[in-house]
This record gives sequence, structure tokens and C-alpha cells, in this order.
Amino acid sequence: MPVNEKKEKVYRLLEQLEIEYTLHEHPPIYTFEEAKEHWRDLKGAQCKNLFLRNDKGNRHFLVVLEGAKTADLKEIAEKLAAGRLSFASASRLDRYLGLEAGSVSPFGLINDGEQEVEVVLDKDLKKAEAINFHPNVNTATITLSYPDFERFLQACGNSIVYI
Repeated sequence: MPVNEKKEKVYRLLEQLEIEYTLHEHPPIYTFEEAKEHWRDLKGAQCKNLFLRNDKGNRHFLVVLEGAKTADLKEIAEKLAAGRLSFASASRLDRYLGLEAGSVSPFGLINDGEQEVEVVLDKDLKKAEAINFHPNVNTATITLSYPDFERFLQACGNSIVYI
């Protein structure tokens, strides 16, 4: 799917759900470290988004955590009773979320029609007034309220676990 279509699909769904958001355009960002420079003036939580799979390849997880935190894959795996976790391949990222590396975002859940991806949220994010994510491309960031983010997740229908 072309880049503009990926963004527009996110914008259309947020508008259908009557979710207000602020859009911030910027150069491509591939890592959380690169993002810090462009997110300096943004309000709300900055997040890391990891797309993981279990060792059998039959469970996939979108892990969203506060950006300053380090993901302990062993600890996450234990809490999810998932076996060993590792990063999913680019082909799995495309298959399940319709995304490319560097653009991992909860907004990719709109491409998971079968709700196969399990969402794992950092429970500390609930304290955030606002939260920031790429709109399925890494040249923009959307800021929305945390309650609206939860409404978005409910609309997607994927299972959600807070850790």
C-alpha cells in the first residue's frame, strides 16, 4: 500500500471514531533515539512499539511501552506465558500489520482484520494525558488523548494485556 494511503486510512478511521488528534510532520524516523530530536516539543508520552513473535511463530504481539523503558523480552514472555519471544520478521510485520520496519505503530492494527495480534501495553501509559504514534509511516506523528487511544484499540478488537 502506498505511503499516502497508509496515512489516510488512519486519518479516516480516527475521524469516523470522532477522535481528535494533532498531526506533526517530520523527516523519516527509524529509531526511538532519532525520534527524540523531533518529538522534543510534543506533549504526551513518547512510546516504543515492538512487534514480537513467540518461538513457535503462532502468537504475535505488539508491545507498546513508555519510550525511556527497556523491553525485557524474558520478563514479557513470562507474563504472557508465551515461551521465548523474538522480533518478528519484516514479512510477518507486513502480513499482520501491513507495516514496514521503522513504522511499527498501534495504528497498524487497522490492517489486522482477524485480530491475530495481541496488544501488550505498558500499564504506566494509562497515566499519560496524551500519547504519540506514527500513522503507519515514519514521516509523521499523531498526538491523541490516552482515552481516545483506548477507544481506538477497542474499535480494532484485538486482545489487550497491561503489564
